Amino acid sequence: MTTIREKAPAWFWIVSVVALLWNLAGVWEYLQHAYMSIEDLEKLSQAERLLYESQPSWVTAAFAIAVWGGTLGCIALLLRKKWAKPILLISLIGVLLQMAHSFFMTNSFEVYGPGAMIMPIMVILIAIALVFFARKSLDRKWIT
Repeated sequence: MTTIREKAPAWFWIVSVVALLWNLAGVWEYLQHAYMSIEDLEKLSQAERLLYESQPSWVTAAFAIAVWGGTLGCIALLLRKKWAKPILLISLIGVLLQMAHSFFMTNSFEVYGPGAMIMPIMVILIAIALVFFARKSLDRKWIT
């Protein structure tokens, strides 16, 4: 049994490539965070350093799931594979776990200020949008 795949519009490709680049930037941030050198750690303020050092390993794992899952999900979109949707959903769960820690279990906004809320909110909204984009792409048979 074969599934008929519809031709994806040009904006599908643009969104998928931009989303992949966004997630690759997230991978870069994850690697910078997970493998921070002693020299870079010493450059942080005491409050920032305490925040970094007190982060539980499950938050780092959620961060990894979020960015690597998002990257893999975007690659699946570009390959027009239906498994993009569940992978992007797993990535969203990683994002929500990571951000729940930042929003509700730390004093990160006291340390970084109220402007530090902008990026986490953007990350959440983009992760949600990518799940909906994958679902819509599957419904329209752009991915199969």
